[in-house]
Amino acid sequence: MSVQVVAAKMAEVELKDIPSKELPPVSPVTPRAEDKGVTKNEANAAAAATSSAAAPVAEAVRGDPSPTSTPCPNPAKMPQASAMKRTDPQQNGEAFVNSDGTVAEAPRMKKQIQFADQKQEFNKRPTKIGRRSLSRSISQSSTDSYSSAASYTDSSDDETSPRDKQQKNSKGNGDFCIKNIKQADFGRREIEIAEQEMPALMALRKRAQGEKPLAGAKVVGCTHITAQTAVLMETLSALGAQCRWAACNIYSTQNEVAAALAEGGFSVFAWKGESEDDFWWCIDRCVNLEGWQPNMILDDGGDLTHWIYKKYPNMFKKIKGIVEESVTGVHRLYQLSKAGKLCVPAMNVNDSVTKQKFDNLYCCRESILDGLKRTTDVMFGGKQVVVCGYGEVGKGCCAALKAMGSIVYVTEIDPICALQACMDGFRLVKLNEVIRQVDIVITCTGNKNVVVREYLDRMKNGCIVCNMGHSNTEIDVASLRTPELTWERVRSQVDHVIWPDGKRIVLLAEGRLLNLSCSTVPTFVLSITATTQALALIELYNAPEGRYKQDVYLLPKKMDEYVASLHLPTFDAHLTELTDEQAKYLGLNKNGPFKPNYYR
Repeated sequence: MSVQVVAAKMAEVELKDIPSKELPPVSPVTPRAEDKGVTKNEANAAAAATSSAAAPVAEAVRGDPSPTSTPCPNPAKMPQASAMKRTDPQQNGEAFVNSDGTVAEAPRMKKQIQFADQKQEFNKRPTKIGRRSLSRSISQSSTDSYSSAASYTDSSDDETSPRDKQQKNSKGNGDFCIKNIKQADFGRREIEIAEQEMPALMALRKRAQGEKPLAGAKVVGCTHITAQTAVLMETLSALGAQCRWAACNIYSTQNEVAAALAEGGFSVFAWKGESEDDFWWCIDRCVNLEGWQPNMILDDGGDLTHWIYKKYPNMFKKIKGIVEESVTGVHRLYQLSKAGKLCVPAMNVNDSVTKQKFDNLYCCRESILDGLKRTTDVMFGGKQVVVCGYGEVGKGCCAALKAMGSIVYVTEIDPICALQACMDGFRLVKLNEVIRQVDIVITCTGNKNVVVREYLDRMKNGCIVCNMGHSNTEIDVASLRTPELTWERVRSQVDHVIWPDGKRIVLLAEGRLLNLSCSTVPTFVLSITATTQALALIELYNAPEGRYKQDVYLLPKKMDEYVASLHLPTFDAHLTELTDEQAKYLGLNKNGPFKPNYYR
């Protein structure tokens, strides 16, 4: 391909809206004499040499076949030869020779053309998506710079589904399915960074490593696969457990971290941008291994528990304990217990004090802003926001948005939480009262159909819609996949849904968890949750027979307090100790627990 053709294509992309009569008759590549290493004579020579090459470019832009009419393109739009001198022979792409003998290349031209093609691909939103088509449609977004979760993905790998690839780690083990094992070094560095902010897990690993309290435990897990989860998995392994893991969210997996875990010998089945079919396939691969019977479940959302219960009932009966950390998953466990179908003891980590007060509240208070900023670059000051649900997650979101100057409304079904919202200075409303006027809608209830099509139809143009609850059922995204609505991919995890009249809403992460799909969460807070999960696994696995029956239990307060105490040295904090007289007066043990089990 000649230089002229390449330049002409670039001009078509960048100058298609500029009429020919406005094109200035000035050479776009005349270098200034002040440029580095360019004398005045050299500049004049370069201008003369390139003026003849500008003519066919201008003709291609205008579509004018006349050889005598040669106005040049806008100088601001064309690459300057003096600024593009390259002597590196390893560069790829089209090139031309300047008058001074240097080789100049035009990689930017190719990128411009590729970007236009990519944008067209994003605009093609299939209504019915199979396994391979969805993984391919999302694969480009997994490399997008706006997402923190897959910044090292090799784009050349994206066309092939991980299910269709055979990969092995450096030891020859291939019992995993991830995006790209070559990213392991990047993932290892992220894990090492996370370890610095997870002091309790590292302390637990050091204290209990010699005792191996999880020796013989076969843990099957389904959580977000991030650097923080990797620290938890490696801690469980150090304590004696064997682990197999899948992701609980199709968008939250950090591909490089999954690669580091696979390289370290863990059986991981997850990648960013899975389809629904991939999601369940990964869970099944995680569970269904000949000769391997799990005896502990660590779940986030209840999908893994549900899958084993439905598909492998005999395996489910041999489980010693379940640890669940989400509102949705806990709700499912209580449903099974109420129906008399829960045949194993389960630990409700979500309602532990350390999970509720720190992960749900403080984590969401920071990560809601991070997720919205990364995806939309929105200014919060003066924006009208409605937050659906005023539990711990809702409290964190409201506090953050109020501090940024937003006008915050709250919807709530619980009169106690509703009163708290009012006392905290928020106006309690029904969603239909404010849906036409708000700029941002955030769901954090753990329920289903909180924002239905009726509300989506009534939203104002440009309204941002996102979910901070665990499940993807809070926003009725399925109702938006209809022929009359157009989906337009803007960037990774950001879609415009456009109505026939031109109105559009901004949907984030297709209604899935915003902070882990579109940004990250504070590592220190996850240290608290992960330590709680590890202690719950140890407790259930080592509990004598009869201590826990076939029911759902809260984490003992003694363990809650132990988790908190492990994090205090980070702040150089010093606890006050009760005197014997004070302990007797309060009826407490000097070493705790200091709260009753029902305290939340």
